[in-house]
Amino acid sequence: MKLILKETVENLGQPGDVVTVKPGYARNFLLPQGLAYEASAGNLRRIEEEKRQTEERSKRDMLEARRRASQIDEVSLVFEALASEEGRLFGSIAAQDVAERLNELDLDFEVERRQVVLDEPLKEVGVYQIPIRLHSEVEVEVEVRITREEG
Repeated sequence: MKLILKETVENLGQPGDVVTVKPGYARNFLLPQGLAYEASAGNLRRIEEEKRQTEERSKRDMLEARRRASQIDEVSLVFEALASEEGRLFGSIAAQDVAERLNELDLDFEVERRQVVLDEPLKEVGVYQIPIRLHSEVEVEVEVRITREEG
């Protein structure tokens, strides 16, 4: 029996895949669980149209992410923070701080905290290259310079 998968089914396929399974497996598991639907001519046309629209949307999103990346490429952010003589900060610079500072620039979009790829907050004076992931395939690095606050 031919079916179109709605969701990922282990050892069978991904959403949108057309698969052939035994009728019992389809009737007793895949269809009742809502994991697939019948591969009729109309459904096959619909799934092809959905795939085409998804590909177009993905292309548009990637082009938009590249345009945004060009706006923040080679940007350098400077943070002044209280620090010890050894350069250890009394606090930290987190992804949220980097996103807020980027949003203070004259950009035509907002950078979200989750787009700033920072495993843990920065806790020392120095210069860091912080990746900003604007799309699954588009990432740009921003220079973050942390200096000791005088005073």
